[in-house]
Amino acid sequence: MATEVRLPEVGEGIESGTVVGVLVSVGDEVKRDQPLIELETDKAVVEVPSSADGIVRSIDVQENQEAKVGQVIVTLDAAGAVSATEVEAPRAAPSRETATAGAEEGAVPSAPPAPQPTKRQSAPHPASVQAGGTGLVPAAPSVRRLARELGVDIRQVQGSGILGRISATDVRSVSEGGASAPVAGPAPAQLPDFGRWGEVERKAMSGIRKATVRTMAGAWSTVPMVTQFDKADSTEFERLRQRYKPQAEAMGAKLTPTAMLLKVVAAALKRFPDFNASLDTGSQEIVYKHYVNVGVAVDTEAGLLVPVIKNADRKNVLELAAELGALAEKARNRKLTPDDMQGGNFSVSNLGGIGGTGFTPIVNPPEVAILGVSRSAHEPVYNKASGQFDARLMMPLSVTYDHRLIDGAAAARFLRWICTAIEEPFLMALEG
Repeated sequence: MATEVRLPEVGEGIESGTVVGVLVSVGDEVKRDQPLIELETDKAVVEVPSSADGIVRSIDVQENQEAKVGQVIVTLDAAGAVSATEVEAPRAAPSRETATAGAEEGAVPSAPPAPQPTKRQSAPHPASVQAGGTGLVPAAPSVRRLARELGVDIRQVQGSGILGRISATDVRSVSEGGASAPVAGPAPAQLPDFGRWGEVERKAMSGIRKATVRTMAGAWSTVPMVTQFDKADSTEFERLRQRYKPQAEAMGAKLTPTAMLLKVVAAALKRFPDFNASLDTGSQEIVYKHYVNVGVAVDTEAGLLVPVIKNADRKNVLELAAELGALAEKARNRKLTPDDMQGGNFSVSNLGGIGGTGFTPIVNPPEVAILGVSRSAHEPVYNKASGQFDARLMMPLSVTYDHRLIDGAAAARFLRWICTAIEEPFLMALEG
């Protein structure tokens, strides 16, 4: 008896991913929980395990192919049920006509086409199919659960989010007898034929880049953002960092400015709870979180990743430095798990190691604010006591915020408190 191993849900809101590695071959004997493929989701590469024991009859996905939740990835026969001669050969490449049709629909020519369905492939699970039987329902597990509780067929719900994503508000609207109104997004820009002017090359977007396109476009179109700028005198802050670097290195951690800023930010979020909150526009409520999770932007070859430091307010600076270093290493090696990327309340993006005098980071909903850090530089600062100008190390900071929840005066106070905490580190211990 054949067992179809389907792609399970690998994270909240993740509906598909790109197969970047196939870890088994036709004829291999596999055990339950043994990894079958490596899948690149929006933000991480995860191993997808087998749901049963058996012998690989066929591999139903290929490298560089997009796989959707609920799709068959591997078909297994019971161990000993087939001989080597009975094992199905790998699938043949799709026909030229099929490949041409895919190109006409906007597929990237260099990406391998998806395999054609066979008799052994069954239709996706009904709960994963849109009305009419095409495509997966773009809804988070929590929204699916709400639909079941309210007795709503989620396949009949029209999503109002980016790319038709279904929200809890859409489900409640249908439950109350209405219909969720779709939000029409702009059509993709029609590009000219660049080949008229010279040689061009096309490359498929990585999962991270696709996620960045969706997230940034959605954030920019839905969140009214304002950015506040300030500067902190980080002279003493840097002296402290240099003084305690050896202690951090002794425990295998690197005491970076970002690690120290995490402690400052965690204290600021407890003092200014609006910056640690989220807006629920559907229920017209503000969600205040009694925990402090801070995301840190990490620059990698694959793109920007934002792992999350959980309970940052409960950890000392050395613990934060060690955890940040470990997560950054996982990010660069594409070993982050979906859980490493979720649960953030606020983000920090530090470009000081690269350069620049200031920038306006974009808020990542459902967060309502993000801190930007630029390169520190020595500047002449007037000393009232001596009447002279002293060379001080000044750190440019910016905070972008969701103006629906945070007013300009609140943002100015929040950022000034962070500056003061950098200038006077004892302030955090003094004020908690």
